[in-house]
Amino acid sequence: MVNPITLEVVRNALVAHADEMATVLCRTAYNMMIFEVRDYCVGIVDPDGNIVAQNTGGLPIFLADLGAAVKGAIDIHGRDGFEPGDVLISNDPRLCGQHLNNVVVFTPFFHEGELIAFPALRAHWVDVGGGSRGFGSTQSRELFDEGLQICAVKAYRAGKPNEDLLRLIRDNIRFPESSFGDLRAQIAGCRLGERRLGELWKRYGAITMRACIHAIWDQSEKLARAAVRAIPDGVYEASSYMDHDFLALDETLPIQVRVIVAGDEMTVDFSRLPAQRKGPINSGESGAIAAARVAFKCVTQPNGVVNEGEMRPLKVIIPSGTMLSAVAPAPLTFWSASLPTVIDTILKALADVLPDRIPAAHKGDMSGIAMYGRDERRKRPFICLNIFGGGFGAKPDGDGVSGVVSVCQGGVHNAPVEVQEAYYPLTIEAHRLRIDSGGAGLYRGGLGAEIVVAGEQEFFMDTHLQRTKLAPWGLHGGGDAMPMDAVMERLDGTTVSAVALDKQPVLPGERVIVRAGGGGGYGDPFERPVERVQRDVIEGSVSVRTARELYGVAIDAALFTIDEAATRQLRARK
Repeated sequence: MVNPITLEVVRNALVAHADEMATVLCRTAYNMMIFEVRDYCVGIVDPDGNIVAQNTGGLPIFLADLGAAVKGAIDIHGRDGFEPGDVLISNDPRLCGQHLNNVVVFTPFFHEGELIAFPALRAHWVDVGGGSRGFGSTQSRELFDEGLQICAVKAYRAGKPNEDLLRLIRDNIRFPESSFGDLRAQIAGCRLGERRLGELWKRYGAITMRACIHAIWDQSEKLARAAVRAIPDGVYEASSYMDHDFLALDETLPIQVRVIVAGDEMTVDFSRLPAQRKGPINSGESGAIAAARVAFKCVTQPNGVVNEGEMRPLKVIIPSGTMLSAVAPAPLTFWSASLPTVIDTILKALADVLPDRIPAAHKGDMSGIAMYGRDERRKRPFICLNIFGGGFGAKPDGDGVSGVVSVCQGGVHNAPVEVQEAYYPLTIEAHRLRIDSGGAGLYRGGLGAEIVVAGEQEFFMDTHLQRTKLAPWGLHGGGDAMPMDAVMERLDGTTVSAVALDKQPVLPGERVIVRAGGGGGYGDPFERPVERVQRDVIEGSVSVRTARELYGVAIDAALFTIDEAATRQLRARK
């Protein structure tokens, strides 16, 4: 029996140590995707691949298979194949199922000669060779197009760098200063993790620490099972679709899921997903597991601490060879593109049985753009990766949040305009919320963001956008939101779609406009209080026209006053 005070100290200390590791990474990384956008996760993983603790705000879909990287290293090197000072690198798609830019760095932690755990950090590198520049290329057709595949290789042995390996990596990437700066930042985070874990184990001893970790897992499992028992038993289904696989742009991909609730266990069945694709929208099996885990946490313990125990009641059925369980050498460049929609669809399956807990659909994309070229002012190559926010779906008790990243991305931030313009030869002419982009309802969906980018000089752009066809849906009478959209304005005044670009030149004077989707509405829009609609119009969230047509509220465009008689007539027509 663990002393309850000791248990709480250990529980919070493990999370605090992971947070400290994240702080070190952010403060020392070279890549804006890490130090500003926060495209990373930090975990403490045991030798069996179980998550002991994670940092606050880490990417949920990064954590789902962090243990797989560690377990793969154990399989390769054996439990006795590590020593203090080792540093391992892995982005192996066969283990992790993600694109190669997501690089895991981890180190072994020993206590009194026993291998206890691995502090691990996964972060998005801007380049790992091949077509992996930025986020990757829409032209990828197999893994070997996408860069270096690194499987649990020791970059340091007993504290000494493996110079041959590091030189091999350096010679095969375009931005070694950035990637190696990030590598050093990840190592620094791991080293701090080792020190903090050493202090904790020295204070309490291995027996007490082991007992605390298992107690934490068991408590999380108990709470998760109780949450599942509160859901009526049944088989629940829902469907949606993806725009394309980045190769066959006119062919939508059906997403069909089944959620089975039986007692205190939940099963997510992905058996009906499309077969793996020739285009780079695939993920490894971890993609399905990540999506299921994020959705499961949303409906069981959304505010609880993440660890392995809370996932024990969740089962995932995923046959090999689907779009979310692709086998090599299927391309994985945009492995995460479908996951927000898959999560939305799982939640949609439970919307009728949990009407007081499930929100409307959110923006549903992992939108990002890569801008790169040669900075003529600084006389060096540059690459800028931009993540931007959209709308979350309205909740059963409130409006959706505006301008935030997808449910998959946790604590990821929008890329600050000031940083982009300071570091790169770019001009961000606008970064603003899109009026009317949120779905109408008793509770309004959140708004998407609009970004307008121009350059001081010629540069190249890659885009890989989804959810431009399937609008984020409303629930229980709520309206759909505006979907994703992107266009390029040429010098001659014409516009072309910018949904899927690969190394597209952007000339001085040309602009790229990217519009993120909003969130769906919840409930009947005519039940939204007139005063709240008026406030939406004053704040620029809803136009006068939409207020009239979708909410039945007549507002003077100049004075923003309510025409009460006209409003009564409009709402009486319903």
